Amino acid sequence: MFFMPFQVLGLWLRGLLTLILWGGAICLLTLWYNNRETVVRDPVEVVREDEGGRPGGERRVQEEQVRVERWQFGLNRETAFLVGGLALLVWSVGGGWLAYPRLFRKGGADEPRSERGGPAQTVRGPDGAELHVEFHGPPDGDPVVLIHGWGLDGDEWCYARKRLGARRRLIIWDLPGLGQSGRPVDRDWGLEKLAHDLDAVIALAGGKPVVLLGHSVGGMIILTYCKLFPEALGGRVRGLVLAHTTYTNPVKTTSKAGLYAALQKPLLEPLCHLTVWLSPLVWAMNWLSYLNGSAHRSTERSSFSGNETRGQLDFLTRYYCKAAPDVVGRGMLAMFRYDATETLGAISVPTLVVAGGRDGTCLPEAGRFIAEAIPGAEFVTLESARHCGLFEFHEQFHAAVESFLASSTAAPARPARARGGVKAR
Repeated sequence: MFFMPFQVLGLWLRGLLTLILWGGAICLLTLWYNNRETVVRDPVEVVREDEGGRPGGERRVQEEQVRVERWQFGLNRETAFLVGGLALLVWSVGGGWLAYPRLFRKGGADEPRSERGGPAQTVRGPDGAELHVEFHGPPDGDPVVLIHGWGLDGDEWCYARKRLGARRRLIIWDLPGLGQSGRPVDRDWGLEKLAHDLDAVIALAGGKPVVLLGHSVGGMIILTYCKLFPEALGGRVRGLVLAHTTYTNPVKTTSKAGLYAALQKPLLEPLCHLTVWLSPLVWAMNWLSYLNGSAHRSTERSSFSGNETRGQLDFLTRYYCKAAPDVVGRGMLAMFRYDATETLGAISVPTLVVAGGRDGTCLPEAGRFIAEAIPGAEFVTLESARHCGLFEFHEQFHAAVESFLASSTAAPARPARARGGVKAR
């Protein structure tokens, strides 16, 4: 699960579904409650004496006998109200556990989990945000700075800690307003601001040249950094790894790009502003989407290929609840203004570009374009992967990254070439 500008439409549609489920449950249970007792008026014939008391003066009159008929469980309308209301209520609060897709996902031997607790440091970014930075691996190892996707935090790199942290010094930070990092004072989440924050984190490497590894918006931040700090390439920065990312406004490099581009101004941007303004409501809707399972379904469709484990699916879906909607909304608005196309040709350090063969969030064509534009860049495709291929197929991804880290140097760029696609099974 990753927040991209065009996904704000799905966010609100899932919220609408949530409101429909709760509204339907409340309506049906109210109908059952109001109809669980029915007043029945039965006509009866009563013999009354004549008012004068004359013999034989009785008269027969029709009156109503009132009785209360209580509801009983069975094949009746009231039972349908109760069962339907309870079913919607259970779906609203337990669909994420009981219904597809989580129910049909297998557990894995290496499920992701939060592993916070390593050596940590807080660094103040140029915009005043207090950035939470953690260090993993040997202090004398070659430093690698990892930048997570939007709406997530440093826990996204739980597999990288185990695979890459044995020999390398991993510097993992939370983007402003996410995870344990504070918000910028000016509430600006522009890509340029985030690139300056990245520069402050790079300084923690103690002068050693670093490799920058970014996923999704993390790759966009790296490319923005290359545009703002070209002098750092070959000096402070000796290599780049760009995973499942794009070089321009992500609306233009996703599936159905034409539709989303047409909707950007009249619909997507207003919905992003609405997400910021109604942040508490969106936060509640996100929690309910998680509980009813619609968030799991969305994460499955956008981020995974169907081979993910139950733990992987739930691990990423929980970020719907953890990420602050106003932070997510402002970040998505900033992505509309992103473009690093002209920067690609000026990148002179070794670069690895990883794309998912079935990624509809950042199409593999976007990754190939980046690799062809950056001199000497290597291109790897995780054939079966979607936007979270580096997570679902972490073994193949980290094998490619380890191979790149072992061979990357500050040597002059070599002619661009593409490595054969890595079959992700």
